[in-house]
Amino acid sequence: MADRWTLLVHGGAGMMTRERLTPEQDAGARAGLNAALDAGSVVLAAGGTSLDAVAAAVRVLEDDPHFNSGRGAALTWDGTAELDAAIMDGRDRRAGAVAGATVARNPVDLARAVMEDGAHVLLSGAGADAFAVAHQLDQAGADWFVLPERAAQLAELKSRGGTFDVEMKYGTVGAVACDTHGHVAAATSTGGVTGKRWGRIGDSPLIGAGTYADDRAGAVSATGSGEFFIRAGVAHEICARRRLAGESLQTAADGVMAEVRALGGSGGVIVTGPGGEAVWSFTTLGMNRGRASSSGARTVAIYDHEESSTDA
Repeated sequence: MADRWTLLVHGGAGMMTRERLTPEQDAGARAGLNAALDAGSVVLAAGGTSLDAVAAAVRVLEDDPHFNSGRGAALTWDGTAELDAAIMDGRDRRAGAVAGATVARNPVDLARAVMEDGAHVLLSGAGADAFAVAHQLDQAGADWFVLPERAAQLAELKSRGGTFDVEMKYGTVGAVACDTHGHVAAATSTGGVTGKRWGRIGDSPLIGAGTYADDRAGAVSATGSGEFFIRAGVAHEICARRRLAGESLQTAADGVMAEVRALGGSGGVIVTGPGGEAVWSFTTLGMNRGRASSSGARTVAIYDHEESSTDA
C-alpha cells in the first residue's frame, strides 16, 4: 500500500469575480471548501477509501448554505428544493444517483444508499424520497433547505421573465479522490438551476455526464450549464480520452471543456487519477475549488488565474 492520496473539491463555477463577490461571500466559500477538504483528508490520511472521502467532503458542502446543494439549494419555479446527487466507485464502477429528491438531508448519502442497495443506479422524485425513508436516512424539510436569499434570487429571476440562471454565483458541489490504494471515486450534489420547471434534471446525477469514476482512467465531478455537459458526456469523455487516447488528465479536461464552450456551455471540472493527479479546468471567470494531498500541500481558490492545477 502506498501512502499517497489526493482530494479535490469544488463548489460551483460561474461569474465569480473579486468585483462581484462581497468579502463575506469570498470568505464563506473558502471556509466551506477548507472544511470539505478537512473532512475528506481525515478519511484518506487514515488509509480510508476514496469513496468514503468524497462522501464526507460533499456532505460538508451540502450542509453549507454558501453553495447550491442541500441547505441553501437553488429553488424551483414553485419555490421548492429538488435535489440531485451521484456517487461512483472507480474500483468496480458501481454508482448510485438520485434526482428531484426532497426529504433526505444529505442527498449524497441517499445516492450512496442507492448504490449499496445495488438494484438500481438512478432513482427520482417520490421514489427517491420513499427509498430515503425506507433506508432511515436523516430527513429534513423546507425549513432546512429553503433560505431567504434563494427565495429572493428566485423572485429576481421571475421579475426578469423567468430565464434560467445558468451563470449562478453559487453552484453545484463535488469531490474526487485517489486513496492510498490507488482507487478513485467521485461524488456530485446540486439543487440545479434557479427557477427550474417540469422536473428538469441536469448533469450532476447522470453517470458519465456530471459524475464518473474508473480506476483505469480517473474520477471527474463537473459543475456548470448542465444541458451542455449532458450533450458532451463530459465526465466519461475525459476518462475515455485518458484511457483510450493516452492523454494526460489535464489535456483531456481542457479538451472536453473546449467542446462544452464550442457548444455554447460553460462551467468546470475537477479530476484525479490513480496516479494521484490533481487537475481542474474551467471556462468561467471563476470556480470555487480546492485540493489537498498527502504531501501536505493545500490550495483553495475562487478566481481565474488564482492558482493553476498540476498533474502529479
